[in-house]
Amino acid sequence: MKFAVSFFTLLLFIISGLLFFQYQVYSDKLEEGLGEFTYTQEIEIEYRDNSLDIRHHFKNLPNQTIEIKWPYFATNPDCFLESEQTCERLSKDKSKFEVGDSRTQSLSYVIPLDGGLQSNQLINSLFVKLNNGNVTYTTIHITTDSQLSGQWITGLPLIGQQSLSLVNYVMFSGQGDVNDIYYQSGNFDLQYQTDLISIYSQATIDAQLKDQLKNIQFLNDEHVSIVTGNHLSTQQGDRILFLDDLSLDGINKGIIFSQVSILYDFDNSPSWVKEVLASFISGSISGGSKATQLVNELIEHMSDRQLENWVQRLKDLQGAKITPAILDDQLSQVFAMDTEFFVLNEKSDGIYPLMFTDARNLIVNKNITNKVKLVYQNGLLYYSANDMLELLGYQVSEGSNGYYVDSELRKFRFPDSHNFYVFNQRRYDTISKPIVNIMEERYIEESWLQRLFLVEIEKTNVEIKITPNTTLQ
Repeated sequence: MKFAVSFFTLLLFIISGLLFFQYQVYSDKLEEGLGEFTYTQEIEIEYRDNSLDIRHHFKNLPNQTIEIKWPYFATNPDCFLESEQTCERLSKDKSKFEVGDSRTQSLSYVIPLDGGLQSNQLINSLFVKLNNGNVTYTTIHITTDSQLSGQWITGLPLIGQQSLSLVNYVMFSGQGDVNDIYYQSGNFDLQYQTDLISIYSQATIDAQLKDQLKNIQFLNDEHVSIVTGNHLSTQQGDRILFLDDLSLDGINKGIIFSQVSILYDFDNSPSWVKEVLASFISGSISGGSKATQLVNELIEHMSDRQLENWVQRLKDLQGAKITPAILDDQLSQVFAMDTEFFVLNEKSDGIYPLMFTDARNLIVNKNITNKVKLVYQNGLLYYSANDMLELLGYQVSEGSNGYYVDSELRKFRFPDSHNFYVFNQRRYDTISKPIVNIMEERYIEESWLQRLFLVEIEKTNVEIKITPNTTLQ
């Protein structure tokens, strides 16, 4: 009994120590501003004197240190004293909100506009961001002089607008963050709006398109604004899309690409990477010729279960950086075989077919070699021909009549465009080609390597042994 009590006491002591340690780590992270959090924001924008005067209110902030990321072009950064508490957490150097109980803080800053506000102008990267923070809801108020007529667009649903004797006022509100705003002068109005999409245009939207838009596909619940017409911005916003093609297909593709750009970080990846991912996520092939061919190449080699696994893995990557190497890692897990499909296509202007590599050690003539490339295509294993045959004692060369492989007693010729080969001046017809070209490099299929070049192949889970079973003179 005493032993049981002592053991229980010791166990309780250990658990208490672990809980205390975890709490200390958690507290340290909060003080250092490392904890992720969500918040809402309200932004007041007033255009005057060729600048945007911004008052930015952050709400539901956590009791932790929060690093402030000021816009690059912001001037006059300061606290905005909306109440006694809204300035108490801003550090003296204005670089962060200190730990504090006040959950609402306010900042003010100015974004100068070179040459003033101009029509068809997309203004981006103009709002303060909080490190490790995710915005769940945004409200934006924009006020301009009454003589300035035009339409503001933020990517959020338009709540209302009003023209008074001295000012024009417009309000937007909706889920998520906002990174840019757009202004266009003239007769340019909101023609269609739902909870998820707004369309701004000079022309009205016909009833058929409005009916079709009810079935359009969205990847998340964040509202998107579509702008169509003449003299549009040459850029694209995160939630503001500029489209010439106001068809259902054009709108659908534009929305998918826009939302994929928000959901994933594509860094410096080629544009076709985004198009490939968007095609699989949306279930419809979108994008240019290269993206379409790559999607079809993968679909042709995937079972229904593999395709479902692949799409789920792509969805699980939301919020992460997307590179060809990362996609190859996920694709390798889907097929349970190593591949460099995306990396190789990044390096190629053409289309590199889906192939898999073999990571086992290769031993040729009792020597481990790293020279020979091993790839699987359509279920068959191929060896890089030049490297393998030279290790077996042959000389290889290219000629006008094909590929030549020679030793003192054995001479081969493999034509490029016919199903036969020549051995010691005698022709042999074949159904398949012993030597194939894969992305401008010669490869030999494993069964042909055994049959023609008289080798024995032994395999284990960690190595492949290739040994000549005859002596080459």
